[in-house]
Amino acid sequence: MSQARNHGDDHPPVRPFRNRVAGAGASARRRAVARLGVGAPVLPVLVVAAVVSADVVGGAGMVWLPLLAAGPALAATTNGPRGVLCVGVLAVMVGATLGIRDAVPGRELAAVLSALVAVTLASGLAGVLRGRRERVLAAVRSVAETAQHALLKPVPSTVGPFQVAVRYSAAAAEARIGGDLYALIPTPHGVRLIVGDVRGKGLPAVGTAALVLGVFREAAHDEPDLLAVVDRIERSLARNLGRDDFVTAVVAGYPREGHLEVVNCGHAPPLLVRASGAISPVEPVLPAPPLGLRDLAGHTPGLHTLPFSDGDQLLLYTDGVTEARDGGRAFYPLAEGLKRHVSQEPAQTLGALHEELLAHVGGRLHDDAALLLIRKPAVRAAEAEAPVASSPGPHAPAPVPEAECRS
Repeated sequence: MSQARNHGDDHPPVRPFRNRVAGAGASARRRAVARLGVGAPVLPVLVVAAVVSADVVGGAGMVWLPLLAAGPALAATTNGPRGVLCVGVLAVMVGATLGIRDAVPGRELAAVLSALVAVTLASGLAGVLRGRRERVLAAVRSVAETAQHALLKPVPSTVGPFQVAVRYSAAAAEARIGGDLYALIPTPHGVRLIVGDVRGKGLPAVGTAALVLGVFREAAHDEPDLLAVVDRIERSLARNLGRDDFVTAVVAGYPREGHLEVVNCGHAPPLLVRASGAISPVEPVLPAPPLGLRDLAGHTPGLHTLPFSDGDQLLLYTDGVTEARDGGRAFYPLAEGLKRHVSQEPAQTLGALHEELLAHVGGRLHDDAALLLIRKPAVRAAEAEAPVASSPGPHAPAPVPEAECRS
């Protein structure tokens, strides 16, 4: 026997033809039963069966027969026209049988059966209309999902020197998109990113978000100065927004090793996580109005430069996160949650934060919420030893200052 197994590697065992045919037939029957089970109107049939049981046990005749109409009516909410028709035919046949068994007068039985036929036809029409609405809704969701991918392009897990993770939740789950925006792109001037929140909701907010992201992506490549990028966005919004519309945003850039630039335009301050685990908000040194309101405020935003070393992380978010309330109307404590869940994997950190946020609000957010986390991983030992630098020369770069502000 062992010899047969050893030589069997050269020629795989051949099953008899009859077994193969039987196996194929059984597989086809299982697939057919599975398809039937998926679309079968189980609950409506159970309703009809319950009416039959009540009539058989109670023997009340006409008292129970009108309840058979609940079968096709219920089938219209869960099945297509074919399922409604099957349940309707079953209800009519059962009604006729029970009526004859209980000696129901012919005129009354005809009225009941006519009502069952009418309910079945009306329910079948309702099932057709429901199917059309579901197809239209599926098409709209597909378009919305395509628009989301065009507007909020997927961010890879690594961009330039950073590990990156993004979590986005639209308050209108059917729409898939909202007024919050984010983007992170590598440019000739370093990695640049934006997180913002458009005033308002619905399609106007989506249009404004698309405008901001389009200008940002162009200006981030063209402008060497981060403040010039913000100016480009401001000028575009000033031409296209109404007087009461605006966008809060944080624009950040990593122009050179160890330096992070941040421009805050009326947005919630990002949270900086040092490699040691210390967490602090990056408050703007020069507070600035939201984008689109600079002419009314009369002053420009400032550029905040701070050191950003290996192991440091920066979390940018929208107010849909920090203003999320629980049943007791308490806000979600984002800084405390970040301290609990921070790790060396941004995707893992945001996953835990997002789950805790949903648990805090009871499962559904009432405002759009976006989270974007970047982390500067430690340089590998081989990469660190590649450049030979035994001692700093006369042209060595100056140490990174703790904080620097420019307007």
